[in-house]
Amino acid sequence: MQIRILWADDEIVLLKPHILFLESKGYEVVTVNNGSSAVDKSNEQDFDIIFLDENMPGISGLDALEKIKAKKPYVPVVMITKSEEEYIMEEAIGNNIADYLIKPVNPNQILLSIKKTLDKNKLVSQKTNSDYQQEFRELGMQLNSNLDVDEWTEVYKKLIHWELKLGNVEETGMREILAMQKKEANTQFSRFIEDNYLDWLNGVEEGPQMVHTLFKNYINPQLDDKEVFVIVIDNLRYDQWKILSPIFSKYYSIQKEEVVYSILPTATQYARNSFFAGLMPSEIAKKYPQYWKSEEDEGGKNMFEKELMETQLKRLGRNLKWSYNKITNLNKGKKLADNFNQLLDNQLNFIVYNFVDMLSHARTEMEVIRELADDENAYRSLTLSWFEHSPLHDIVRKCAESGRRLIITTDHGTVRVTNPVKIIGEKSTNTNLRYKTGRNLSYKGKDVFQVKNPEDAFLPKSGLSSEYVFTRDDDYFVYPNNYNHFVNYYNNTFQHGGISLEELLIPYIELEPRSEKTATSEVVASESAAPKRDVSRFSRRKK
Repeated sequence: MQIRILWADDEIVLLKPHILFLESKGYEVVTVNNGSSAVDKSNEQDFDIIFLDENMPGISGLDALEKIKAKKPYVPVVMITKSEEEYIMEEAIGNNIADYLIKPVNPNQILLSIKKTLDKNKLVSQKTNSDYQQEFRELGMQLNSNLDVDEWTEVYKKLIHWELKLGNVEETGMREILAMQKKEANTQFSRFIEDNYLDWLNGVEEGPQMVHTLFKNYINPQLDDKEVFVIVIDNLRYDQWKILSPIFSKYYSIQKEEVVYSILPTATQYARNSFFAGLMPSEIAKKYPQYWKSEEDEGGKNMFEKELMETQLKRLGRNLKWSYNKITNLNKGKKLADNFNQLLDNQLNFIVYNFVDMLSHARTEMEVIRELADDENAYRSLTLSWFEHSPLHDIVRKCAESGRRLIITTDHGTVRVTNPVKIIGEKSTNTNLRYKTGRNLSYKGKDVFQVKNPEDAFLPKSGLSSEYVFTRDDDYFVYPNNYNHFVNYYNNTFQHGGISLEELLIPYIELEPRSEKTATSEVVASESAAPKRDVSRFSRRKK
C-alpha cells in the first residue's frame, strides 16, 4: 500500500526536487502552501505522515499542528522550521510531533524522517532478528561448554537482553527460537546446580555470592559511611528489574547491577529468612528455634524477619538506629510513603514489598489476571504498570530526594511452569509445587533433584527419613489424585521453589541519588564495582 504524504510549505515550489525524489522512492506526495489548506486537506483525506513548515502566511505551523491533532491525534506530524528558538521546539514537542527538522533540509533528511517515523518498528524488528541470529550460535556454543558461576550469570543476562528486545518484535519466529534456547539453558543450568550446589555450601568448591551472605558481604561494609535504604521486592526477577530500571534511573544513578544466587528451596520461607538472618535455614532452626517455623507449623513462615536481622547486626558488631517495614497491601504502602520522613533519622532502613509475589499468586487464582498476563512479556508489562502507580514508586522518589543510597534486591525469582511431574507423598507433605519435603516420597528419580540428607543442603529435617526433592526448568509437582484438574489449574502459572535461571539468579542493585547536574544525563550501569573473583577457582560442571 502506497504511503501518502501531505507537505505544507509557503515555498513548496522550491521543494520540487525533494518531492520528485520522494515520488521516485514510491511515495505519494500532496502539497499545499499554507497552514489553513494543510488543516483542510488533513480533514478531507487520510495521510500517513504530514510535514509542516512552521512559518507560513495565515495560521502558523504550530497553530495548524494543534488543529490537525485535535481532529486526528494519531497522525504523525514533522515540524520544519528555520528558527531554532527554544519555545517553538517546546510547543511542537508538547503537541506530540513525530520529528523536528531545521531548514535547510535535504531529500535524505526527509527520507530518514519518514522511515524513522513510519518504518521504525519494522526496521528495528529486522535488525533485532538479524542480531539475535548472529548471537544464537555463540550462545549455543557457550551452553555446550562447562560454564562457571560468573559465566552462567552472563549467559542469563544475554538471554534476558534478547527476551526484552524480541518481546517488542511483531514477528514471533525469533521469539520461539529464543524460548527453545532458554529452555536448553535451563536444562544445562539445572545440571550445573545439581553437580555443584552442595559442594558450594559445604566448602568443597568456592561458590558464588548467595542470598544468605548478601547483607554481610555487600550491604554491611557500606554502613561505615553511608545511610542506606534496602528495598527487598519479593519474587523480583532480573527481567522485571530491567523493565523497572528506567523509572529508577530518573532519580538514581546505577552504581552496581549484579546477579547473585538465591538458595534452595527458592521459596520465601527459606530464602528471605536466610537473607535477614545471614544464615542457612538449618542454622536458623538450630540457633534461633523461636524464629523458625517448620513446614508443618500453622501460620506465616516469615513472621520474624526483623528479629533475625537484629541477631545478624549483633553478630556483625553493628549498633545503629534502623527500621524494618513490611508492605503487604496498598494502604500500608501509602501510609509508609506519607510517613517517609520518620525514616530519615535511621542509618539503615529495610522495606519488604510483597506485591510481585502477590501478583504471581493472583495470576494463578484469578482468571482476569491470567488474561492480563498471558505470557512473559505481558507479565513484565503488568509489573511495570503496577510500579508506576504504586506507593513504592513514591517511596523511591522520596529516597532520592533525601539523598540516601538505595539498594534493591530480592529473595528469589519465579518461573512459568508448563510440565507436570507426578509425585506421591504423605498428608504432611508440603503444598509447594516446585519442591517437596517429607517422608516416603514417591517419584521418578530422573525427574527431580533429590537431597536425601537435608543437612547436606543446610535444610531442617522434619523427621529421621525426610528428604527434599526439587523440580527443574518448567516442571511442577502434581499428585495423581485429581491429576487433570490440578494440571489445568496450575499449568502456565508462575511458581517458585525449584531450580531455574529465573528463580535462582536474582538482581542486586546499588543506586546513588542523581545530582541536579546529572539528573538528565544518560545512565551508565557500571558493574566495575563488583568484587573481582578468581574465575579459575570456581566450580565448573563436573563431567
